[in-house]
Amino acid sequence: MKMGGSYDYWLIVATTVVLAVVSLICVGNMFYYKAAAIQELAPAAQWAHMNRMNGMIAPFIGALILLLGICVPKRLMPLLWLHRFTGVLLAAAGLTALAAGVDAALLLVLFASLVLQTLVLLLALAGSQYLNFEKKNYWLRLGSSLIHLGLILFVLDLYYHHHHILHLVLFWITTITVVVGMLCCFYAEESAALVRRLWCRYRGAAAGNK
Repeated sequence: MKMGGSYDYWLIVATTVVLAVVSLICVGNMFYYKAAAIQELAPAAQWAHMNRMNGMIAPFIGALILLLGICVPKRLMPLLWLHRFTGVLLAAAGLTALAAGVDAALLLVLFASLVLQTLVLLLALAGSQYLNFEKKNYWLRLGSSLIHLGLILFVLDLYYHHHHILHLVLFWITTITVVVGMLCCFYAEESAALVRRLWCRYRGAAAGNK
């Protein structure tokens, strides 16, 4: 049990550090873009700046994807099977990188995480007790599952931001899942009370119609 707690702790720390670095790069670039008047430079210079920024943030996005590849299956598997699954996934990603490039390998990990997290969300929604969560509260589990799904979709959105319609769809799904997830996590009791009130009203209306 102590090992599991330590494992969770270091995953949280690593994910927090990576997200903090990504945020600092993004925010710092916003101020630098304005201060250096990048928008007034020639198109070639603007593209060069974007490529530098992409090269700077790419390792951290890659690290975030790999962390998601570990965090998500942890909800479904015991520690021993998690290590085995992670090894297989990393091996598959390595072979994909050799055959089709690093981007394809990271997308493989990302889509595997997306499928598994969708399964976790469905199980959390159904109230399954087989999921590995630190807390047993239904709304905390559901909220955490939604936030993780939103995080995966956010990274996926970074890959497909050039596809305008797909970018908008992913952006809004990401926003909705993260906001609803946070409401479930931080307002668990209020969420439960709201659902109970709505359910009572629905049953009352259904009974009245009969």
